[in-house]
Amino acid sequence: MRIIGISPLDKDTNVCLIEDGQVIAALGEERLSRVKMQDGFPYLALESLFKEYNLTADKIDAVSYAFFDAKKEAELMRKAHSNYREEEKKSAISELFEKFQKLPPTPSQKYNIPGLPEEELYMKKPWYMEKYYAMASKWETFAKSAHQKGFSNWLDVATADHKKYEQELLAGLEKFGLSDKLQRVDHHLSHASNAYYTSGYDEALIVTLDGYGSGLAGSVSVGKGGKIKRIHSIPYPGSLGEFYERVTSSLGFKPSRHEGKIVGLAAYEDPDFLYDIVRSYFEVKDGNIFYRLPHNIFFTRHLAAIYSKPAVAAAFQKVLERVACEYVAYHQQQTGMKNLVLSGGVVANVKMNQRLFEIPGIENIYVHPGMADGGCGVGAALWTASAKKTIQPYKLNDVYLGPEYTEEEMAAELEKQGLKAERPENIEKSVAQLLADGKIVARYHGRMEYGPRSLGNRSILYHAKDPSVNLWLNTQLQRTEFMPFAPATLYEERDKCYKNMTGAEYTSLFMTVTFDCKDFMLENCPAAVHIDGTARPQLVSEDSNASFYRILTEYHKITGIPSVINTSFNMHEEPIVCSPYDAIRAFKLGNLHYLALGPFLIKGEGVE
Repeated sequence: MRIIGISPLDKDTNVCLIEDGQVIAALGEERLSRVKMQDGFPYLALESLFKEYNLTADKIDAVSYAFFDAKKEAELMRKAHSNYREEEKKSAISELFEKFQKLPPTPSQKYNIPGLPEEELYMKKPWYMEKYYAMASKWETFAKSAHQKGFSNWLDVATADHKKYEQELLAGLEKFGLSDKLQRVDHHLSHASNAYYTSGYDEALIVTLDGYGSGLAGSVSVGKGGKIKRIHSIPYPGSLGEFYERVTSSLGFKPSRHEGKIVGLAAYEDPDFLYDIVRSYFEVKDGNIFYRLPHNIFFTRHLAAIYSKPAVAAAFQKVLERVACEYVAYHQQQTGMKNLVLSGGVVANVKMNQRLFEIPGIENIYVHPGMADGGCGVGAALWTASAKKTIQPYKLNDVYLGPEYTEEEMAAELEKQGLKAERPENIEKSVAQLLADGKIVARYHGRMEYGPRSLGNRSILYHAKDPSVNLWLNTQLQRTEFMPFAPATLYEERDKCYKNMTGAEYTSLFMTVTFDCKDFMLENCPAAVHIDGTARPQLVSEDSNASFYRILTEYHKITGIPSVINTSFNMHEEPIVCSPYDAIRAFKLGNLHYLALGPFLIKGEGVE
């Protein structure tokens, strides 16, 4: 059985091919269009898939899409709006205003955050805007009105968006002759499916958390024997995803794109300073989450206008962790499940995932590599496959599911760009020696990664001994990031580097959870360790990526260190490179030392 999965068209559109219940290929439209988080119908990606696998419409059994039709989604959104108005009457909303009436004085705090100048630490606004934020945060009537207006506006915009993208979906499917193949899947069920069916666990507690999907903001299901049964839902707008989007936007960053900056900033401040205030947004009881007045965006803007970015970020991060843990812990206790599998945009938050893994009773954790909506096509297709014939969860050997280019294509692009290349007898050993010599090596090899992480095939590599690299290399790549680069670590050396990894080895192949670092990492790889002593490793095994594994093995032999820095191969605000042309362009723009393009090694201009 052959199924095409298409993720929601509103952002980061992806397509995938499922055959007999397993993922064969997956590709984001952005990688081909070169527009970050590309929305709309994935014409380029689907055309690439058809060409690569010699597909025609008659060879496709179904096309799965991770939303209901626009009419049903609108009904679900209106129901969520109506239900919230009733639940609001039962909640102690006044607690929120009591907290905002007693805000603590602003502390005098000095920071030293690479990439964030002192003058950008605060979100200063004109006095009249700050006054408005204060009124909408402290006056109950004003605050409720702001929420109600914001919720109504959201409902109108979201309804219109679903209509727009439904028209694009139907037009695109018609062009490919697939109109009669369409099957729609509940959004959170698509998240649950990609988490469960690629986890390898027969039994698992399945948790999904995101912004919005088919009337919900989250869910808990039980997976057993290849079947998924939902046992709890978080009705929209009880959205941890939108909660985190609020702080991302309020601190001057782009929601759905820069949430990682908030995670990074949070480590620089005491989370308890504003914790009680931000925690009052939520009521968590008996496995339910109620988010007080979530569409009043001025609560967070008021905090951002008074306090530093790290102070606000730290409180939001801790509240996210605590609320998610309370929610998951309740349902874990109710079910007794020991395996936790996660999906949804919120679980891109690697620090939260670490806290979830630490919940008593959880023995194993798995986060689907395409955790955000870009992975919903995979989940929708797997659900459709399971509905036609029971399929069993399996483990992904790797997620190198994108396009691969031939040596001839690479050589042709090098000649076109006028670049001279060597062809070392042992490319992996050569790269390892360059890294040991302190050179930056951009690596382009084999099939491209699925999901948001570069995992060695489209990566920039560097030794992890120089903590200043986070500032100067990000500047060189025109980036502004506050988390350190992630380490790629030999699988066999994991326990030498990180604490409490047992039960998280599989998901760590995909760089989805942080861990506390051991002294060895702190001493030998400070560039990969955050200020709080954690790191987000990619474990590299011979089975998951034999060529990358050989590089790390050779580097370990030379230096005695089993980890190198692995950051995505792209320029600021651009997608990860896909084609040889993309790789050469980013290599030049980034002024990198070396490019390992398949079997070829190219030296950068001016490199000695």
